[in-house]
Amino acid sequence: MRRHLDLLPRLLLRRHIHRRTKPSTTPPLPPPPNPPRPPQKPEPVTIHGETWQDSYAWMGSLADAAAMRHMDVHMEAEEKYAEACLAAAGADRLARKLQLEMASRLASEACTTPARWGPWLYYRRADEGKQYPVLCRRSAALHGEFVSYSDPSAGFDFTAGKRIEQKLVDYNKEAERFGGYSYEELSEVSPDHRYIAYTMYDKDKDSFTLLVRDLVTGTLCDKPRADRVSNISWAMDGKALVYVVTNEDRRPYRLYCSIIGSGKDDILILEEPGENIYLNIRHTKDFRFITLNVFSDTHSKVYLIKGSDPLSRMTLVWEGESQVHCIVEHHHGRLYLFTDASRDGVRVNSHYLMQSDVESPGPKSWKDVFLEEPGIILEDVDFCSTHMVLILRQGRKLSLCSVNLPLPENIHVPAHLSDFHPSELPLPSHVCQILSGPNYDYYSSTMRFTISSPVMPDAVVDYNLLNGKWQIVQQQNMLHERTKVLYGNAFASSMGKLSSDGADLSSQDLGDCEWNELSEYYACEYYDVPSKDGVLIPLTLVYSRKHKQEGNPGLLHGHGAYGEILDKRWRSELKSLLDRGWVIAYADVRGGGGYGKEWHQDGARTKKMNSIYDFVSCGEFLLEKGIIQENKLAGWGYSAGGLLVASAINTRPDLFRAAVLKVPFLDVCNTLLHPILPLTAIDYEEFGFPVDHEEFLAIKKYSPYDNIQKDVPYPAVFVTSSFNTRFGVWEAAKWVAKVRELTQYDPERPVILNLTTDVVEESKYLETKELATETAFLIKMELKGASSLMERKYNDLEVNWREWSNDRDRVYSLLHLFFSKIAQESNHQKTIHNPF
Repeated sequence: MRRHLDLLPRLLLRRHIHRRTKPSTTPPLPPPPNPPRPPQKPEPVTIHGETWQDSYAWMGSLADAAAMRHMDVHMEAEEKYAEACLAAAGADRLARKLQLEMASRLASEACTTPARWGPWLYYRRADEGKQYPVLCRRSAALHGEFVSYSDPSAGFDFTAGKRIEQKLVDYNKEAERFGGYSYEELSEVSPDHRYIAYTMYDKDKDSFTLLVRDLVTGTLCDKPRADRVSNISWAMDGKALVYVVTNEDRRPYRLYCSIIGSGKDDILILEEPGENIYLNIRHTKDFRFITLNVFSDTHSKVYLIKGSDPLSRMTLVWEGESQVHCIVEHHHGRLYLFTDASRDGVRVNSHYLMQSDVESPGPKSWKDVFLEEPGIILEDVDFCSTHMVLILRQGRKLSLCSVNLPLPENIHVPAHLSDFHPSELPLPSHVCQILSGPNYDYYSSTMRFTISSPVMPDAVVDYNLLNGKWQIVQQQNMLHERTKVLYGNAFASSMGKLSSDGADLSSQDLGDCEWNELSEYYACEYYDVPSKDGVLIPLTLVYSRKHKQEGNPGLLHGHGAYGEILDKRWRSELKSLLDRGWVIAYADVRGGGGYGKEWHQDGARTKKMNSIYDFVSCGEFLLEKGIIQENKLAGWGYSAGGLLVASAINTRPDLFRAAVLKVPFLDVCNTLLHPILPLTAIDYEEFGFPVDHEEFLAIKKYSPYDNIQKDVPYPAVFVTSSFNTRFGVWEAAKWVAKVRELTQYDPERPVILNLTTDVVEESKYLETKELATETAFLIKMELKGASSLMERKYNDLEVNWREWSNDRDRVYSLLHLFFSKIAQESNHQKTIHNPF
C-alpha cells in the first residue's frame, strides 16, 4: 500500500502536467546565446593613495582610433546578442504585439493645444507624411466658429479668399538646411508678433545656431546669425534681440545685443572670462525688463536690464550664495523674486516669494510676501496682469490657488496667505504634478496648466481667474473600455469654442466640466515605508482593479537626484502591464524633489547611499506585505535613476527578478574624475567632488560600476543607451561587461545592452518599438521567475510527501494543499497572462 501511495503524487503530477501541455503551433524558441566577451585592457587609476584597475577603460577612449574600432565591433556583437536573447525568451514576438497595443493608445493629436497671445493663436501641427511639425498661427478674431482645439487650421477667410492659417516655421525645411536633422532648442516670438527667433541644432558644428525670421515676409533676416547660442530675449518691443553665446567648453559667457534690420555688428554687452562663471537671461512677462543671472560656484547675482534700452547700464537687484534658483518678475512697479536662497546665511527648505519697489531696487530692499507656514511648500508661481497663481504642496497633496494683484495696500507684508483671500482652483484627485502652461499673454486673466495624475491622462486646463471657471481644452485619448471612453481632443473641441469677436478669453464663461479620471478602472494607494534609518519614504501604488490579486508581479520606479520630482504621471505604455496584473510602484526616495531641499540634500553627495537604501526598503516592503510576489519584482530607472536601480541591485541582487536601465549613469567615479563629456557644477554638487577624500570614499561606495558583487546571481537587466546621450554608451557597455565577468552566469537572466537611435531621429514608431521591447523583456523575465518559483513549490511538496507518507491524515492534507496550489497557480496564470 505504501508503495502505491508513493507513486500516487508522481502519477497525479504527471497527469496534471500532461493535461496542461497542449500542442503549440508556434515554432520552438531558439537556445539562449552566449554573451559577448570584450577584451580586457587593465589601466591603473590612482587617487588619494588608492589604486585600482579599470579593465574596460578603453571603451571610453574616444580619441583612440584603434579602441573605437574595437568598440564598433563590440557594439555590433552586443546588438546581435540582444536580438538573440529576446528571440530565445520569445520577447521579440511579444514586443510586436505590444507595439500594436501601445501605438493605438499613443496621443494621436496632429496639433498642440493652441495658445492665445494677443490677437493670435499659436500652435504646432503635423502635416500628413511629414517627419517634423510646422509652427503656425491664425487670427483669433477671424471666423472663430470654424476653429477647434483639435483642428485650429480648419476654416477659410471668405472675404480675402484664402486660408486663415499662417505657417511660420516649417521644420521639415529646416531639416533640409541642417543636413537632415531638425532639432529646435529655443524659440521666442517678438512682443509685436513681427519676428520669431529660434535656435536649430547644427550637427556639423555640434552647436545651436540662432536664426531670426520675419513673419510678414516669411524670409530669414541677415542678422543676427550666431553659433553656440544658449539664451535669447526680445527687447525694444521686438526691435532688438539680446542673446547669450557659449565658449568651446559650452560655458555661457558672452551677452550680445542685435538691432533687427540694422547693418551694424552685434554689440557685446558683457563678457565673463572666469572659468566657473555662467550667464543666463530671461524677459519678464510684460517685456519691461530682461533679467541677467550671473552665477558661479561661489556666488549668484541677478541684474535688471531695461527692455526699452538694453544698452543702458544694468542694475544689480539681488545677490547670494552659489547654486540657487532665482526668478524675477515685474508687475505694475513691483519686482517679485521667487527663490530658494539662504536667509541670513541659514539654508531654507523650500522656495519663497519676495517683493521690492522697482524704483529703488537692490539686494537689501527685498521683503517677504508670505509668512512661512509649517508643512506648506511653495512649488511654483506664475503671474498675469490681474493675478498671481501659486502651486502649493502639503505632504503628498498639491493645490492651486490664485491671489488678486496688485496686493492690497492695507496688508503689510509679510502676511499669511489667508490674509490675501486666495481662491482655490479645482483639481482632480490623486494629482501628482501641476505644470504652468506657456501663458504668453500677460494681459489675459485666463491661465493654462497641465494637470497630471497616476490615474488620469495629462489634462491641459484653462482657468478663468476672474470667476474660477475651468475647462479641459485637451486631454490625451488613451483609454477605451466597454463602459467608458475618454474622448480626448474630441471632448475638448465639443466643449470649447474660441472667441470669434477677438475679445479677451478671460471674459468668457468657460463653464465647469468633469475630470476624465480612470479611477473606475485603476486604483491609486499611498504608503509610508520606513527606510534603513527610520525615515519614512513615500510609496505610491497603481494597479488594475480588475486584475489585482495576491502575488502580482510589480515594477518599482525611482529617480532620486537633482531634486527632481519623480514622474508618476499616467503613461499609456504602462497600461499593457497594468492590464496583465502588474502593480506599478513609485518610490519617492531622498535626493529627489517634492519634499523640500533637505529631502534632496539627504540623498546627494556623501548621503547618496540614503536614496539607495530607501529604494531597497520600498522593494522589501512590497514583498513583505505580499503586494508583489517573491521573484516577481522588477526595477526601472532613467539616467540618474539608472544609477539608483543599479546600485540597489548591487546592494540586494536577490531582491529583483529583472530591471530596465535607460541611458543610465553607471561609471560615476571614473566619469567625475575624468569627464569625457562636459559636466557642470550642478553634477558635482549632486554626486560629489572626488578630489575631496571623504566624498571620494562616498562615491566609491555607491558607484554601480565599482560595487558589482562577485560570484552572485544577478537579475536580468535590460540596459538602453545611445552614442548621443549625456552619459555615453561606454558607461553602459563597461557596466554590462563587468557584470557578466564577475557575477554568476545564468542564461535565464540575461544582461542585455540595447542601442537606440539618436534623439534627433525620434518618432512615434521608434518610441513605441523601444517601449514595447522593454515591456516584453519584463513580462518574459517575470514568467521565467514564476516558473522557477512553481518548480520549487512542487519540489518542496514532493519532499514533504516522502516525509509524511506514513501518516494518512497528513497524506490527505498534503494532497489538498498540492491541488490547491496547482489550481491557484493555474488560475493566476490564466488571469494575468491571457492577454497575450
